[in-house]
Amino acid sequence: METTARVLVGLVAALHVYFLVLEMFLWEKRPGRELSGFDASLARATAPLATNQGLYNGFLAAGLVWGLIAGDPTGFRARVFFLVCVLIAGLYGGLTANRRILIAQALPGALALTAVLIAR
Repeated sequence: METTARVLVGLVAALHVYFLVLEMFLWEKRPGRELSGFDASLARATAPLATNQGLYNGFLAAGLVWGLIAGDPTGFRARVFFLVCVLIAGLYGGLTANRRILIAQALPGALALTAVLIAR
């Protein structure tokens, strides 16, 4: 189960790197506009907000990677902390911004967190 938990944490980290790239570098391009549903004008107007969001997603990914490479108990605690952050952010975003965030962020975070806690 430890291997499964680590793979899931790695996938959640990779997902947040993907979010970082979309929000920081591709927001005004086709992939970012398809994600947001914004036209070019609205994407340009909201780009600073998206860049900030992308930065936070990068911090989540970095924390999860830290949790994977740090020895326990620090690694375990970091994985739990950052997965809880992912889960809360996903729930909040899903309830306030777009329900798709529940599936794209909260669900993977919850699955990885469950695996990490079970593997402990």
